[in-house]
Amino acid sequence: MPPAADLSVEIDRVTKRFGAVTAVGGVTLEIRRGELFALLGPSGCGKTTLLRLIAGLEEPDAGTIRIGGADVTSVPAHRRPVNMVFQQYALFPHLTVERNVAFGLRYKALSRSARAERVAAALALVRLTGFERRRPDQLSGGQRQRVALARALVLEPQVLLLDEPLAALDPNLRRTVQVELKSLQRSLGISFVFVTHDREEALALSDRIAVMDHGRVEQVGSPVEVFESPATEFVARFLGATNVFTAENGAHRFVVRPEKLALRSSGETGLPVTIVERVYHGAYTEWIVEDERGERYTVLAQNAGSDLPYPPGSPARLVWERRHEVVLRG
Repeated sequence: MPPAADLSVEIDRVTKRFGAVTAVGGVTLEIRRGELFALLGPSGCGKTTLLRLIAGLEEPDAGTIRIGGADVTSVPAHRRPVNMVFQQYALFPHLTVERNVAFGLRYKALSRSARAERVAAALALVRLTGFERRRPDQLSGGQRQRVALARALVLEPQVLLLDEPLAALDPNLRRTVQVELKSLQRSLGISFVFVTHDREEALALSDRIAVMDHGRVEQVGSPVEVFESPATEFVARFLGATNVFTAENGAHRFVVRPEKLALRSSGETGLPVTIVERVYHGAYTEWIVEDERGERYTVLAQNAGSDLPYPPGSPARLVWERRHEVVLRG
């Protein structure tokens, strides 16, 4: 466990209910200073509620939240050293970029020149110098996202909270902004906590990931840890490891990632399967196979200029190395 001085956000047994529904159930998390931390999970898993609890936009029914070592559980949102970027950016359409970014400074005891310097610095950080006089409808989706970032950063928060920050962008632009966001966070050195349901986005951006389901944290770890060594069947399946096997003695279940499996046309070793479907993805081919009990598995094979001779309905052998088996908890 890191020393308290190295922690940016501490969430201790936090619970939040909405009527009979428990949105967050006894969650404990520690987010380190300068860390890019992802809350990952499907819709309704509690990740956005947890982000809003950190922001002070919701009040927990139980538990404690500390930011920078200070207990902020009952501190209102406007007095917390955090700022939040919402999924739809919430820019004021009638204000220029400059005035949108400066909006949060109106309650700060700053001179006009100091405010102007802060706004200019924030726009420079997100590479929007020269766009000061434009309005949101004159900007691209990626530019509007950067305005929202600048408006949050101009207040110099200890922690920046982002709710599905790239969801409104098309796939190509999303990849570009991912790189920009990660570079910006590294240059600032402050903690970013972001919510996403996109596993590829979480893996590409974060230092650590908390995978959530039904208001609880299933696993916390680095992208490599949660991807290569999922702790539970839910984490394995959510991160694309759809192949869950039961050991021969029935003592445990284990997962093998699709890219770690291979198909053989014949042989004495391996699990006998039948090819159900083939899906071509360009760089790789996805094979859906079925064993004698009707269990289905997915195999991903990199395409190397030659086609594997497996039409649907043909028999094959499913093989893997024992070192790629990951035993699941519970």
